[in-house]
Amino acid sequence: MSDDLKVPGFQASELIAGINTAFANMPDAEKAAQIKKACAPMASFSSIRRAPYTKAPAKTKADVTIILSDETLTDLASGKTNGQKAFMTGKLKTKGNMMLATKLGDVLNL
Repeated sequence: MSDDLKVPGFQASELIAGINTAFANMPDAEKAAQIKKACAPMASFSSIRRAPYTKAPAKTKADVTIILSDETLTDLASGKTNGQKAFMTGKLKTKGNMMLATKLGDVLNL
């Protein structure tokens, strides 16, 4: 299932596939706890778009949309940068509930 999330030339697709695998292998109670901890609909995270490629369009309106490059997402996940620095330098932008965007680190650390 995770292999269909991997896109050649899209560094963060490996990360997304890993998050998908982590969630798929969690017991339901732990999965519910992780989702509650992140405080954001996980379906919104899976609706990452890359022009002209689109993967799994969201079925519901996202509470927050996080706009960042493939490189910035990879840097966040690896710890090379942090969300606050990326936001302050304009590498990460949000639309909607900005406080939910602060929970992205919880999702990346699964």
